[in-house]
Amino acid sequence: MRSSNIKIDKNIEKAVLEILKSRARSRIYIYLLSRDGAKTDEIIKGTHLHPSTVRETLSKMYDQDIIYRKKEKNDCIGKNPYVFYSIPPVKLIKKYANEIEDRLNKIASLAISKQKNKRLIKIKIRESADRS
Repeated sequence: MRSSNIKIDKNIEKAVLEILKSRARSRIYIYLLSRDGAKTDEIIKGTHLHPSTVRETLSKMYDQDIIYRKKEKNDCIGKNPYVFYSIPPVKLIKKYANEIEDRLNKIASLAISKQKNKRLIKIKIRESADRS
């Protein structure tokens, strides 16, 4: 697999950690983001995480649609290994925004239950095309 030239600073690492709520998940996500795909053994070496932690975390991240995988064809006897890839950062942010919306709407619903006129409050995070 090739390495891409993505430079990740400490603030980005903290933001990813906050979103993924796990140091192992954030390390793996950032590692995969900086690569053009990686096999389990490469991820273990690149992240310096324990092999069982990497395997378990990859499985959970795949189930949560934070990463995806493809089978690599090889001519060797045995199973073909998976190559893992991170979802694009924009998709990760959208998933996180949806979680935040849900939490904020639950909090807002607490306020509605105490009000007499009970107006529905719906909080929605929008993506803006304006880049000024």
